[in-house]
Amino acid sequence: MLEFQWLQNPSVQKLIQALRVRGVEPYFVGGCVRNSLLNIPISDIDIATATLPLDVDKYCRDAGFKTIPTGLDHGTITVLVDDQPFEITTFRKDVATDGRRATVAFSTDMIEDARRRDFTMNALYVDADGALFDPLNGLGDITSRRIRFIGTAMNRIREDYLRILRYFRFHAYYADPEQGFDSVSLDACHRGIEGISTLSKERIGHEMRKLLAAPDPSPALATMQTIGLLPAILTGGTAKFIAPLVHLEAGHPAHWLARLFVLGGEDIQKSLCLSKAENRMLDQLRTATAIGYAPPRAGYILGRSLARAYYLALSAMTETPPAPDYMAAIELGAAHQRRFPVRAADLGRDLRGPEIGARLAELEERWIYSDFSLSKEALLT
Repeated sequence: MLEFQWLQNPSVQKLIQALRVRGVEPYFVGGCVRNSLLNIPISDIDIATATLPLDVDKYCRDAGFKTIPTGLDHGTITVLVDDQPFEITTFRKDVATDGRRATVAFSTDMIEDARRRDFTMNALYVDADGALFDPLNGLGDITSRRIRFIGTAMNRIREDYLRILRYFRFHAYYADPEQGFDSVSLDACHRGIEGISTLSKERIGHEMRKLLAAPDPSPALATMQTIGLLPAILTGGTAKFIAPLVHLEAGHPAHWLARLFVLGGEDIQKSLCLSKAENRMLDQLRTATAIGYAPPRAGYILGRSLARAYYLALSAMTETPPAPDYMAAIELGAAHQRRFPVRAADLGRDLRGPEIGARLAELEERWIYSDFSLSKEALLT
């Protein structure tokens, strides 16, 4: 038996007891098992079972839990226990795939369920008592920190071309960086690149966000560029500045949008289906770079987090070390956000319409240039 702390979580225990008393044997699978074995914090707790989804739904509702049919056709329901969500999915086997989605049939066989998954490290199961089930020898790959497709890499990719991106994301998070990339898997990813065009921009963007948030995505992105995958996702994008940026970020929280910014490329918003807020921040980074904001101005206009990301991105792209006191200068600007002392009413009645905005902008520029030291009286005189 292995020790999994989350198994003792009161909500987990309530769900286990409610299922077992009704004859349902839950098996924990996927990220919660993989991350625990890698000593990495877990986020979601997913469960697989041989019981049919409608029966699982009924049993959970009978136990007083709220259920949500998040993917009932594919065998998945979400159960809320003390407001904590758990996805419970019936064992499945693939009947047909088209590179984007699969038609599945329910199964009672754990091995069939394991064989339809993407990587061996995602095909480990833990029962409610902590016993580990490893039907496809994934434990050795976790121990070696090796990303290995289940079965034949090309077959797994043809089932869902998003697995190409998942391969690089998993490599960035879980692989031993000393091992490099498996040549057979890389060849399969290269041969499957045309299939990326069949995927929705939302799915591609979701994977790229996760990849860019990895501790160090630079080897994965550089390899994606080498095999032609990165240009297929972001026309004109380059991984050239990612490694320098990651180096400069040491000791600071990474900002995935800054990493996306230094990747560059054409029509990034459309290519990755960015939200309006994400695209607005990307535009702010472009404007700051084009104008060349000094650190205090960056802190004042962009705020502390985005200003730091901008300044490090600019340093990476210009191959110029950041000034030793850049963060203090950013903090100075960020501390004065929304404190500009002059208001439209202070300008008197001689100015009208656009003249007011122009005058306020002029005074604000003087205020920033003075390192925020000029008072309202000094600005107005």
